[in-house]
Amino acid sequence: MVGINPPVFDFAWFDLWSKPLGLLNILEYLRVHNDVYLIDSLYEARTKALSFGRWKVKKEKVRKPEAYRNIPRHYYRFGLSPNELENRLQVLPKPDYILVTSAMTYWYEGVFETIESARKVFPEATIILGGAYAILCPGHAAKSGADFIQSEPLDISSPHPAIDLYEKPEYGVIMSSYGCPMSCRYCASGKIFPYFRERPIRDVIEDIRFQISVSDARNIAFYDDALLINKRDRFYPLCEAITKEFPHLTLHTPNGLHVSQIDEECAEMLFRAHFHTIRLSLEGIDSYTRAASGDKTGKSGYELTVKALKSAGYSDERLETYILVGLPGQNTDDILRSVDYVKSLGGKPKITEFSPIPGAGMFELASKSCPELENEPLLHNNTIYAPWVSGSIPPDMMQRLKDLAR
Repeated sequence: MVGINPPVFDFAWFDLWSKPLGLLNILEYLRVHNDVYLIDSLYEARTKALSFGRWKVKKEKVRKPEAYRNIPRHYYRFGLSPNELENRLQVLPKPDYILVTSAMTYWYEGVFETIESARKVFPEATIILGGAYAILCPGHAAKSGADFIQSEPLDISSPHPAIDLYEKPEYGVIMSSYGCPMSCRYCASGKIFPYFRERPIRDVIEDIRFQISVSDARNIAFYDDALLINKRDRFYPLCEAITKEFPHLTLHTPNGLHVSQIDEECAEMLFRAHFHTIRLSLEGIDSYTRAASGDKTGKSGYELTVKALKSAGYSDERLETYILVGLPGQNTDDILRSVDYVKSLGGKPKITEFSPIPGAGMFELASKSCPELENEPLLHNNTIYAPWVSGSIPPDMMQRLKDLAR
């Protein structure tokens, strides 16, 4: 059995502690009764080491698809080429099943290319396509050439991901909970994880223990969508256990933390447990963006959070704060005010471009003005949606926002 993480086709891609955690958990679950192998087309194309265990990945300029014909930017494949992937497959034992994962809906070109290569090398193998794209766009995924589309979330139990299938993993990836109890209108987390579920603390600790035992990894990235929910009963004890068991680790939260949950005690806990990379989910201070974000926080809540984090020891440049731009109906002046507000408090604004995701509450609103979103996932790409698809934020204004946030 072979699991494959496809290459990415996009205008840009960065390793934000990117590993196919779902696929790795499935491979661990299946290896009890099967021989399993992994090809990670991104990891195996790494070229230059970056900070905290991350990597630059080989990229190759490719022809833009028709949907992107008028976008004045270069377009790339990040990861293994078809020939390189086929060479990797040819040295493996003949598999009965090939599991191909998927992430962003607009990265499906890499999925299609991977399935084509896998079919070429192993024509008799059954190819199963899963992951976020398969769940969110099952009708489109049916065009991939896979024999079966796993269009429903899998509820399996695995003690840890099969991270040891990597040659030398420089960081670990973990989820201490699945799903999110919030209902942000721009998010489709509820389609991927239909209900919020917390893992026992002892299971999380053993998961971390395994992952760092198979390499010299000193960095762990938490993939939780709601890491701080139920913080006193779950997150605080988890931090205390990590500090005691693994004081050498550096922790990262590439997904945004709920600002309303960070008070002085929480900030101190984050700092003591060595959470180095933290991203704050403010999204915006205007009423429209706050409502789309489930009213997670307001201006006063953010001010208290920034004060608490600084008091705990975090410097200004580490207070990265997500500002969401490009929502249908959003006012550009409100975005500018949000950026200025974050900077006035010493925070570091981080522009996050809206992606219309099938299954999210705002997808229907976005597709009313752009019906093509229903049939072409390439148009979901957050890089091009607001400036080039919806036209809600012209390219020069988008660049101005990014420049102001620096």
